[in-house]
Formats: sequence, structure tokens, C-alpha cells
Amino acid sequence: MAKSASRFVCQECGAVTLRWAGKCESCGGWNTIVEESKPQPLPRGLSGKGRPIDFVGLDGKSEPVARLVTGIEELDRVAGGGLVPGSVLLVGGDPGIGKSTLLLQASAALSASVPVAYISGEEAVDQVRLRARRLGLDKARVALASATALADIVASLDGPNGPKAVVIDSIQTVYADAVDSAPGTVAQVRTAAAELIRLAKRLGFVLFLVGHVTKEGMIAGPRVLEHMVDTVLYFEGDRGHQFRILRAVKNRFGATDEIGVFEMTDRGLAEVANPSALFLAERRGNVSGSCVFAGMEGTRPMLVEIQALVAPSSLAAPRRAVVGWDSARLSMVLAVLDARCGLALSGNDVYLNVAGGLRIGEPAADLAVAAALVSSAGGIPVPADMVVFGEIGLSGEVRAVAQADIRLKEAAKLGFAQALVPAGPRRNAGGSGSHAPALRRAGHVQDVLALIGVQTP
Repeated sequence: MAKSASRFVCQECGAVTLRWAGKCESCGGWNTIVEESKPQPLPRGLSGKGRPIDFVGLDGKSEPVARLVTGIEELDRVAGGGLVPGSVLLVGGDPGIGKSTLLLQASAALSASVPVAYISGEEAVDQVRLRARRLGLDKARVALASATALADIVASLDGPNGPKAVVIDSIQTVYADAVDSAPGTVAQVRTAAAELIRLAKRLGFVLFLVGHVTKEGMIAGPRVLEHMVDTVLYFEGDRGHQFRILRAVKNRFGATDEIGVFEMTDRGLAEVANPSALFLAERRGNVSGSCVFAGMEGTRPMLVEIQALVAPSSLAAPRRAVVGWDSARLSMVLAVLDARCGLALSGNDVYLNVAGGLRIGEPAADLAVAAALVSSAGGIPVPADMVVFGEIGLSGEVRAVAQADIRLKEAAKLGFAQALVPAGPRRNAGGSGSHAPALRRAGHVQDVLALIGVQTP
């Protein structure tokens, strides 16, 4: 009996099965398995037909590559100081968050110095022109096209006088005729991305690929797509807030975990040069449950307000609601306050919010969260001119965090007079000027209760 010429592939994780199933056993996704044609096997005997490759040393005399500067400082910072010719950047984000707007503005900025091509597979040319006119970019020298066939795109870009920067919006809409499956499937995305990346490396142009995301927020398609590109950028934000965060999670030519901050306006995305002042613009002082955290996002210091609300609960299992922080980390801080400080919060509803829509991932926010919880539980405000940072251990000790000097300098720049920091070597952190914050040191979580003035039972 002839073997089947098709296989079943999960569109979320790329797992291959012999038959269709409603649920993928590898990733647990429902209705993600699609039938695809089997790839053709490679001909035998290739091992003896290759030619030896040339090996070179690491201490070569390669000339430093000049980066392309877009003029959008937040994008250039996240990319590592500019765009490297021949690099491939994958940009993902929720629908409607502003990916196409950001890349259209970047294309218009780059077109002032180099030829730029913007290829849209989701919108017609007239639709892109409408958005460009609304953003005031209709006079930019951007070569615009609407295409989805991979062969047509490659034929248009392949040439000595081609563009130096190309935007493909989005990679899930591009299809290759040689692959017998629908656009957006694992095989199509892998094939189209590999061909476009190979072309970008050969011709030396910067390639932007827009990627769809799943309901979990991860870039859709095969995971190998993120390994193939040089830089992976996530465009994050809450539709209820005007702020947008461009975050680098992979960058072969710069630092990871770097962020750029934008504000969504009726004229497109505007750069936020001082995000700390913007995040604290609507903060009200002398309110219990509010604390300012001095954090770091990549190389950039960031001051944000952490809000906590502790309220009596009538439920057998009190609520724990967290926005912008790790819920497991909150449970740990609550357990430490209960076991090490005698502050009984287990019977209360606890709500925690990072104001402004920013998401914090570093453990240095532990002490600020504890201060906000203690302040809300006791009804006593944290001093309005104080910033807090430090990591909390399970025994209640407060551990030192990295880059304390930069955090304190940012606090001093915004006028904060004092800082609650981990106990440690008494260095001249934050500078020696008259505007440097006065340091209040905490070696244990109990020092936070003593500072705020909350008495334990």
C-alpha cells in the first residue's frame, strides 16, 4: 500500500503527528493541527559532492560595519545603536498595538538617507497611503507595494540597485508556490522566512519581518523563526493606556532586555525621552498603598509607581489580582510578611498594580511591593519623596541589587529626597551633590514596617 503523501502539523509549536487530533499533545493547543504535504526527501549521495570550506581566525581585519540610524532614538537604542546592514529583525505584538505604524514611521525616517521598500501583505496600497497621510508621512520617499507571493517579492528585491531596508508586513501572509499548504502555516512561514533572510544576507539590506502573535502573546509559527533572525522585538502595551513598550528579547548586535518607550497619539507614535516623569505624572502623594520603585530596563533607569490595596475579604479563598508583576512573586512576598513579620494578610483581598501599563520583571521590585503592601495594610502612606528598591529573600533579608548608582541618579534627577535601599557597603551611591537622595537602609523586611510606622500584633 502506498504511503500517505501528507502529514499533520501543529501551527503553534510545529509538532508533527500521523493523524489529525483536536488537541496537540506537545503544546496543548486546541484546533491547531493542519494537514500539510510531506516535504520531498533530499537525493542520496550528497556527502561526496561538496567542496571544502575555508576556515579563518577570529583576529581578522574585518572593517567595522556602519549602522543605519533611523532617527527614532527609541528604536535605535533597542536595536543596539542603529541597524546593522544585512540584519533581520522580527517584530511581534498584539493586533492593533501599533506594529505597522511604528515600521511605517521608521521606513519614512530611513527613506531620507537610503532607499526603503515597504511590502504589505495585509493591506492594499491605498489603505497604507491613508495611514501615511494621517501620520503626515505621505511625502516620504518609500517604495510601497502590496504582494504576498514569495517569488514576486524576491524577484523585485534581487538586484544591485535594490533597497537598503525592507519591511514585510507580515511574514504570515507570504506564501511560496513550492509548498503545498495555506499561507501562515508552519511550512510556509519557515520557507518564506528562510528565503527572505538568505536574500537579505546576500544583498546586505536590513529586513523587518512583522509576526503575528498567539493568544499567549508569543510569536505565531515555528519557534525556529526566532532562532533564524538576528533580533526579536516585542511591541507591548495596554489599549487602555497610551504608552507602548518596544522590548528586545534577542539581539545579536546589542543588549537584550533593552526597551524603548512610545506614546500613541492621533499623529502616530511619539518618542518618550523621559518615561519616568511621564509614568509619575498623575501620581498623588500621601496616599497609602503607593510606592515609587526605581527599576532598570536594560541600560535605562525607570521610576514607576506601584499601587497596592489590601482589603478585608468575605471569601474562603481571598482574591489575588496582579497587573504588571509576577503573581507568584507577590505570593512569596505575602508569605514572608506573614511568617517573618507577623503581618497577617492571608485573610485579605490583595490587589497590586504597576501604574502606566509597564510590566516589571526584575526581583529588585520586591522591597517596593512590600512597602506598598505594608502601607495599605496599616493605612500609613510611604513618604512621597522616597524611592524604594531591593530584593527580598525567604528569610526576610533584603538583598542588594545591581546598578544602584544609576537608579539613585534617576531618582535625584526627578527630585526625590530619600531612598530606601538594601543594607550594604556605605558607598557614595547616587553622587555626592546636594541633590543626592538620603539613603535609608533596610537589612530585613521588619525595617520597612518600622520606617512606615506599622505595628504588628
